[in-house]
Amino acid sequence: MNEPEAERNPVRIGMPALNGRQKLVKSVWIVIWFLYLAGPLGQLIEGKMSAADEALGWSGFVLFVGAYFVLVFRYMVHLPTYGSLVRCTVAFLAALAGLMSFTLGPDWLVLFTFVGVASAVTLPFSLSRWIIPGLTAALIGIGMRYEDARTYLLAYALPCLLSGFAMVGVQHLIRTTAELRAAREEVARLAANDERLRLARDLHDLLGHSLSLITLKSELAGRMLPGAPDDAAQQIADIEQVSRQALVDVREAVTGYRRPRLAVELAGVRAALRTAGVEVTVDPALEAEHHGLAIDEEGALAWALREATTNVMRHSGARHCELLLTEEWESDERRYLCLSVLDDGAGPPRALHDGNGLSGLRERLALADGRLEIGSAPRGRGFALRAYVPLSGPAPSGGGVTGTAAGIVGPHG
Repeated sequence: MNEPEAERNPVRIGMPALNGRQKLVKSVWIVIWFLYLAGPLGQLIEGKMSAADEALGWSGFVLFVGAYFVLVFRYMVHLPTYGSLVRCTVAFLAALAGLMSFTLGPDWLVLFTFVGVASAVTLPFSLSRWIIPGLTAALIGIGMRYEDARTYLLAYALPCLLSGFAMVGVQHLIRTTAELRAAREEVARLAANDERLRLARDLHDLLGHSLSLITLKSELAGRMLPGAPDDAAQQIADIEQVSRQALVDVREAVTGYRRPRLAVELAGVRAALRTAGVEVTVDPALEAEHHGLAIDEEGALAWALREATTNVMRHSGARHCELLLTEEWESDERRYLCLSVLDDGAGPPRALHDGNGLSGLRERLALADGRLEIGSAPRGRGFALRAYVPLSGPAPSGGGVTGTAAGIVGPHG
């Protein structure tokens, strides 16, 4: 998901299906390879075999396709599987492929390729690395009994061997990607824990001394109050001064923690959109360093990104969202950084007006000397949001930020 979370993965390769639509996509991905069974199926449809061979052919064909589909589908959608049952199913497929190809003709040798793929997908490499060559050897042995064996060996043996080991490589890549995704999530979790610890430490340092002083002065004022009310009043005034300063310190500290950053918001946006089933395309410029972007301006863009993607998930019904960051020169000769969010959802309502979220976003951008633009997406379908903030300092050599994906968000504030 971290194959970068921005990259498209409609089949959710290596990840469990989240809904019925994704299960259907995975099913289609499996079924499409059944086109290679056109040879055996055509032989059955021709009806030139004996009654016994035809009965064997149809029953074996249905059993093979059904067992293969169930085995691979359960693995692809991450449904519970049991090692012994998987191995028995692969062995059953291999035996059925051998029986059918030995009995019914060379067209059925293609079944060995499916068995090789199934073993590569569902079995550990320690087993599949021996099973795939074994299947290829069995295919060659059976194929030698037919005329023009060289043709069959080239047409079936090589694909069986190569497709099996190709799927082994794909499975290794999937496992590596899953490990990287888990590692990234662990790094994010540890970073969040470190941030909480830092906040706790800073608050302790800020408030520990002040609260201790307030406690002591309160006790002292209580003892002085009956006999020396003027001195007690002075202690209370000191308490007020200390508490006000502590409040200022806490506000300054918390403001630093609450200020959003583009990189942080982008990571959260990717995870949220992925969870909502929305594909997202992210301009690489969003992850680059932005020269001349002040802290307040970056915070305003981060809030814009959060509000825009929230609208995509809540209101748009979109399936795809694009995020773009571009640098633009305005007519007043000032440079602006433009964050665009584009979705393919329902688009703006007929009576276009700001909701509470967009109204608050306009105010944030105005405080940063920026502005907000909303409307229909450029391609005529969906909702578009653009947030502008000014850049300070000279333009970097090389032209600044560029963007490649239109960007705007789903809807309605």
